[in-house]
Amino acid sequence: MATRYLEDFEPGGVHPAGSVQLSEDEILEFGRRYDPQPFHVDPEAARASIYGGLIASGWQTVAVTMRLLVDHVFGQAANMGSPGVDEIRWLRPVRPGDTLSVRVTVLETRPSRSKPDRGVLRFRVDVDNQDGEPTMSMVGASFVGRRPHI
Repeated sequence: MATRYLEDFEPGGVHPAGSVQLSEDEILEFGRRYDPQPFHVDPEAARASIYGGLIASGWQTVAVTMRLLVDHVFGQAANMGSPGVDEIRWLRPVRPGDTLSVRVTVLETRPSRSKPDRGVLRFRVDVDNQDGEPTMSMVGASFVGRRPHI
């Protein structure tokens, strides 16, 4: 059951979404399965690349971020899915052993004019490594239910 509704997301509000550490094995497994570029799947080739070592796929960063968003923010909300993501930026490579911390900042909420039971939540997601350095940012939207009137 939802515990957060559109009205609970104030513009400017920041919602921590937890953290996750990525191991070399996880990076290699994801890369081999979904993004088999040499710097994601071959430590030796990665050392010779412009990155100087193995890095996680940006899509893996998106995937683990999504998991944290569901676990800590949207999973407790009256979330109805997303109309899309407007922007994703990969700002710094994610390396084996990095711990990624995720936070959501509410940019805007807007009740739907045609469907009064819901609205649109626009948000920014920031992902930092263990040194506080930004690794990824994302701007997107979600449909969120409004608080029921009893």
